[in-house]
Parts: sequence; C-alpha cells; structure tokens
Amino acid sequence: MNSTEQQQPLSIIKLADRQITLLGTAHVSRASAEHVKALLATGDYDAVAVELCPSRYHALINPDALSRMDLFEVLRKGKAAMVTASLALAAYQQRIAEQFGIEPGAEMRAAVDSAHNAKLPVVLIDREVGTTLKRIYRNVPWWQRFSLISGLFASLVSRDTVSEEEVERLKEGDVLETTFSQFAAEARPLYTPLIDERDRYMAARLREEVTHGEYHHLLGVIGAGHLRGVTRYLEQDSAPAKEIITELEQVPSPSRWPRLIPWLIVALILTGFIFGFYRSSELGWQLVIDWIVINGGLAALGALLARAHPLTVVGAFFAAPLTSLNPTIGAGMVTAAIETFLRRPTVGDFSRLRQDTIHLKGWWHNRVTRILLVFLLSTLGSAIGTYAAGFKIIDRLAGA
Repeated sequence: MNSTEQQQPLSIIKLADRQITLLGTAHVSRASAEHVKALLATGDYDAVAVELCPSRYHALINPDALSRMDLFEVLRKGKAAMVTASLALAAYQQRIAEQFGIEPGAEMRAAVDSAHNAKLPVVLIDREVGTTLKRIYRNVPWWQRFSLISGLFASLVSRDTVSEEEVERLKEGDVLETTFSQFAAEARPLYTPLIDERDRYMAARLREEVTHGEYHHLLGVIGAGHLRGVTRYLEQDSAPAKEIITELEQVPSPSRWPRLIPWLIVALILTGFIFGFYRSSELGWQLVIDWIVINGGLAALGALLARAHPLTVVGAFFAAPLTSLNPTIGAGMVTAAIETFLRRPTVGDFSRLRQDTIHLKGWWHNRVTRILLVFLLSTLGSAIGTYAAGFKIIDRLAGA
C-alpha cells in the first residue's frame, strides 16, 4: 500500500451477495480526489454513493443557484436565517479555496464527475443539511441557542483568513462539521445529530440501495471522520433501513412551553399597561412611552447597524413596539420588506453574492446580504428590547 492509499483508508463490507467499498477521504486533499478517480477508473463499481444531500449536491453542480433566489419568497417563508447561514458557509469555503488553493469537497466533485463520465449512477446518501441543522437546533437547550448561532455566524464571517488548524479539521470533516467542531467536541447535544446520526443515516441509505437497488458493488465516498461510524452501523445495525431513515429525517417538535413564552410576555406587558393606567393616566402613558422608546429604539439600532435606509430605521422604530405585541409577526419581516422596497437588489448584487460574502465588509456592501442583515439585526434588537422594556415596566410599577 503506497502513502496515498494509507491516507485514504478503505473499508469493505459484504451484505449477502452485495459489496460496499467505503473510501474515507480528506475534504481538502488533492490526493483524495485523485484516489477517487483512480478507483472509478478500474471499472469495478456499478454505482457511486457520495456524502452529499440533495441541497449540497445541487450547490456543488450549480454553485450560482443562490444568486437566482427570490428574496421576497425567502422572507415570506421565513428562510432568511437559513439563507444567511448558507451564504456564510459558502463564503467560508471560498476563503479556504482562495487562501490555500484547495477547493473543499473536491473529492466529491471528482466522484460525481467521474461517475457521470463512466455513466454510473450517483447516489446521494447524506441527510438533508437543513434537517441536520434543525435537529441540532432542537437538540440544544433553548437558552443556549442564541449564543450558539451567533458564535457560529461570527466565526464564519468575522475573519478574512482561515487557520491551518481549521484546514486540518477539514481533512476529517466537511465545512459544516468544522464550523461546529469547537462546540461539538464537548457537547453531546451537538455531536449526536451532527456526526452520529449522520453515520447511521448514511449506513441505512447504503443498505437500502444495495438491498433494494440493482447495485452489486457500490463505491461510497465519505469523509474520513465518518468511516468508522458508518462501517460500524453497516456491520451491526439490524433495524430496517427504511425505519431508520424515516426516524432520522423527522424534525423533533418544539416543546410547547417555550412557544408560550412570547404570548406570556405579551400578556404581562398588557397587564402592566392596565395596572399603570389604573393607578394613574400619567403612569400608564409613561409605561407606553418606555415600551416604544426601548423596544423601537433597539430595533432601530439593529437596523442602523445593518446600514439600513433611514426610512427603514424609522420603520423599525415604529414597527417593533407593535410587532412585539403580536408574536406571529416579527419586526425583521417589516424592516426587510421596507429595505427591499427602498433598495431593491439589482442583478449585479445577486451575481456578486459569492464574491461579496467572502469578506466581512461585503455583507454590508451587497444589497441582498444587507437586507438579510437588516432582518436579523432588527429582529435581535426588538427581541432584546422586549425584555429590557418589560423589566423597565415592572420596575416602574414596583416603584410607583
């Protein structure tokens, strides 16, 4: 076995008269890409399975898809945060490519291209990335979610360079795993949906394909960090593959009581207004002013930090105190809509998305990403303002 093969471990699993050969690859290794091509050139395989979900596969073969998104549709369906995360991950990947001359996922591209050239089927075995993110989100205690999300986003966009340590981690996992690695290493709630569940999911997808498909010898191209787990589940997991896939594709329902918190806060705020006016009209109006100034002011500050249009900032100030009393409508929806109307993105903004998001200042320069920032920061400002104003109201009532 030569040095290249030693760096690209293989695992061979036999299932009845079928065989699966798993190649553990490094996601930023040229050697991995070359090894994939060499294996497929042997003609020993009748299908290629890759560690990709449909979304990541389409992003791989059509990297400019985000530039054709319907921004109004993204906002209307509440996908602004997901699109922002996708852009941040793509920017992180592009920085690695520019800094080190290494394209993350090159071995997956090589596997897909080589399979197409050999007219072999390409099987997508990874779980949809959106489902994985949602299961991570649901698996983390609700009070830790904001710090996790903000920390991840900041780590993706706050630096123009990527450390050698991060590149080394990429050799074991993909961009998503590397981004979460500093948290997942010590946090079981993150490790389970991010690594272990995906190991089991990919093993189930492989079993499903060789059991019910027409493939007798399937080559699986997966990250080296998944090789041991996928192999173990292929050899030991006896549960029906379809049941495992269905189970792991489910997004756990959110707990009921956290969803009641916003309504409870609204009830407390309105009760505070009633008590204030009951004591005196002067106190009641003071509470209303506190609510408007604090909630609206912090939402407007968020819009201002996103460098929103002045009219959007004004809109944030007046919208947030009202939307905060109706949890079904967020301040960010209003501010993003206003910003989109006032500064409609051009074709050039969409076409420059990949280039502009590589560097931090580009997020404010591009109209598309600036609208997303307006949405996120004004929403955050209004959320903080709701609690700050609520405590202020309680304080005034207690001192009256």
